[in-house]
Amino acid sequence: MTNKEKARERREKRMQEISLLRTIPYSDHQRWWSSENVVAVVTGSNRGIGLEIARQLASHGLTLVLTARNVDAGLEAVTSLSLQQGLKVDFHQLDVTDASSIKEFGCWIKQTFGGLDILVNNAGVNYNLGSDNSVEFAETVVSTNYHGTKNMIKAMIPLMRPSPQGARIVNVSSRLGRVYGRRNVSKLLSLLLSLSFSFRLILHMLLQRLANVELRDQLSNPDSLTEELLDRTVSTFIEQVKDGTWESGGWPQTFTDYSISKLAVNAYTRMIAKELSTRQEGEKIYVNSFCPGWVKTAMTGFAGNMSPEDAADTGVWLSLVLSEEAVTGKFFAERREINF
Repeated sequence: MTNKEKARERREKRMQEISLLRTIPYSDHQRWWSSENVVAVVTGSNRGIGLEIARQLASHGLTLVLTARNVDAGLEAVTSLSLQQGLKVDFHQLDVTDASSIKEFGCWIKQTFGGLDILVNNAGVNYNLGSDNSVEFAETVVSTNYHGTKNMIKAMIPLMRPSPQGARIVNVSSRLGRVYGRRNVSKLLSLLLSLSFSFRLILHMLLQRLANVELRDQLSNPDSLTEELLDRTVSTFIEQVKDGTWESGGWPQTFTDYSISKLAVNAYTRMIAKELSTRQEGEKIYVNSFCPGWVKTAMTGFAGNMSPEDAADTGVWLSLVLSEEAVTGKFFAERREINF
């Protein structure tokens, strides 16, 4: 058996394991939540991975709040989950790029439920498909994926209710946002070929490395991570996009704006997790990010190699894992920790 065949076999086996794990109900000992005492919010959950995360969380029997920027799209998703699948789902409009919308949503959550226990930051955009690498919408991508996630976390932390199990923040991110990317090109090439990725995606992954060594070191060091550094990094990128110098700026060469936005999400995950780690027992908030993979959704033109059901699993697992098993400030894929 060739290395390519072995790698494909390993991946297929892992995906079978994930599919099986999703079918195994949590035991009474593991179920620390109920519809009465746990409220979960999923941003951008009217379709794709967000909708599937919402569906799986609701199916576990907690109170689920589905959000969407577009009211009609959100209500249609709620109808699908409640009428067609018999799940209890609440809805509220939310635009994570609008400070007033976030504030209004926070007031509604507090008045309606007294707060929340789980926040899944899923809302995101990507305007690049295939080999296309337009940065025409870079400002929107960074504003939604990074600033939207960051501003939601800041607004919701004061509303997260204390509990023995701790509150959870889960950020949907991407391997494309890793600081160092892949170093071993031949190994990556073999791996991606074995996973039936398109050659274009292979090239995308090979070119995701930041060229600025000093910036890489700063972003990979938890002690040097600050919000100011992250904001300055994305602002510099946007400025270079506007003046036409971004291609010589040392940024990843494909999926550039999306990669930068997710790099900032991953770094912010580590930073805020460290800040929150000093909280006392009973007031803990666990913060992690995960890569759902290359998923068959509208964002990938339905060209992915993973179903939304399997892709959502790690986010749901991070939301529900018992406190004694919970970690914080980590990056996951397929229920396994991976490097930032």
